[in-house]
Amino acid sequence: MYKAIIVDDEAVVRVGLKNTINWQEHGFELTGDYANGRDAWEAIEQDKPDLVISDISMPFMDGLELAGLITASYPYIKVIILTGYDEFEYAQQALRLKVSDFVLKPITAREIRQLLDKVRSEMDEERQRREDLSRLQSQLKQSFPILKERFLERLVAVGLGRAEIEDRFAYFGLAPLAAGSVAVVADIDDFGDRELLSYEHDVEFLRFAAFDIFEEIAERDRTIVFRTREERMVAIITGEGDENDIYETAFRYAEEVRHHIEKFLSFTVTIGVGRIVQSAELLPGSYKGALSALDYRFLHGKNRVLSILDLEGQPEAASLPNLSWDRKLVSTVKTGSIREAQDLIEHGIAELKKSRVPIETCFLQMQKVVLSLMNAIQEVVPHDREGSIDSQMMLMEVYRFKTLDEIEAWLKQVVSAVMTEIADNRNHFTNTQIHRAIEYIETNYANDKMSLQELCRHVLMSSSYFSLVFKQNTGETFVEYLTGVRIAKAKELLQSTGMKFYEIAEQVGYADPNYFSILFKKRVGMTPKDYRDRLAKESGT
Repeated sequence: MYKAIIVDDEAVVRVGLKNTINWQEHGFELTGDYANGRDAWEAIEQDKPDLVISDISMPFMDGLELAGLITASYPYIKVIILTGYDEFEYAQQALRLKVSDFVLKPITAREIRQLLDKVRSEMDEERQRREDLSRLQSQLKQSFPILKERFLERLVAVGLGRAEIEDRFAYFGLAPLAAGSVAVVADIDDFGDRELLSYEHDVEFLRFAAFDIFEEIAERDRTIVFRTREERMVAIITGEGDENDIYETAFRYAEEVRHHIEKFLSFTVTIGVGRIVQSAELLPGSYKGALSALDYRFLHGKNRVLSILDLEGQPEAASLPNLSWDRKLVSTVKTGSIREAQDLIEHGIAELKKSRVPIETCFLQMQKVVLSLMNAIQEVVPHDREGSIDSQMMLMEVYRFKTLDEIEAWLKQVVSAVMTEIADNRNHFTNTQIHRAIEYIETNYANDKMSLQELCRHVLMSSSYFSLVFKQNTGETFVEYLTGVRIAKAKELLQSTGMKFYEIAEQVGYADPNYFSILFKKRVGMTPKDYRDRLAKESGT
């Protein structure tokens, strides 16, 4: 029900309007009638009616002056002017004041009723629009986090132009990215051995708890985080420093997330780290690299931080875009077994047979598969080591076969050769990095500040993956190996020089002579003094 008032200095008009109109029937409650604009304005300020029906000519304050005050202070109040003055100047002024209607007296009760119905209809429409706008604004506010996540997902998965990125970053209140950025993607391995009483509810709660940790740790660095529709957690880490500093920040962040989720939630995540890109438009390349690193979970196990640089190194050329035939095949070629890859090939060929598509379509499909395999090779295998499989990768070779069964057998041979080459290259790359690490240790063992983090920065590997492959290759941890090198150098100095024990300790990287002596005895079975005495006795001097 809308509120209305009447303003007219003629009492007969006011009484007539009150008594001849059933106001409630037309959606209005008549809350007052006033003989001049001044009294009416006081009532308007206090009660704020929805409709004012006013004459023009009145004492103290006329109708147009009243309409001007209403328009200035309460523009949502409707004003209808009833007047006996048929002058264009009045009508013009009423239009300027945005009066809803300008009606000449005399006016019948029927015309008044029609006028009220018309005004009520307009007010209903306006109220509906306001309610719709309010509802939309409320919905937008509720949907804002989801809209932000979908934008960020498009940014890393599809790629966007600079103008749209700048516009959307400003809209969502995101700080612009610095010169270097890297994508970090976390995926829950499983939920451990816990019993979930209400599976769906508990799983969603655990995912929320994991993302809460992911988000909380991100707040310490310049990092944007969000979740994808595949329930992965993504961080975009950016910085102005050199690439080593950005990688170190990414690895530290990923390790801390992995550790806290395992410690506080009792389940594990595997985290992939992509390659650094120089602008927001290139983020899909880093995101793709992080997803590729996650694929290696099958090979290296769960609960790890895996960097695409550790696993595949820097690509020597831009890789081809992903093509459509089952991404699982390329993923399996890079991280799975030959048997699994062959099973996927058999499944793909069987699907082609079922589809009964023309032979040309089959040839095109096989060419796409070959292109995807070539893409995998370009990503993983250096150009100078691709020669052994070039003859099998000719795109036109598929056209020499007459049946899908022949193509299947040929494709299995190609995949087997590719997987062998990739495995050899991966071992070669890892062995090269470990060899560089060993050379660095043996060159810098005298530095008492040498640390695992320093060594990993030198070989550009994450500490988690380096520790894994270093022990696999040497049989020792980094600390054990470094201690072994230092003690071996100390034994040489004890045998070939007359240096004091504290001088030898300093020469091999130990600032504390007592700690050196303890480690030496633990490794050699005797103190440095006993060792030198034994050498002297054996030499007869």
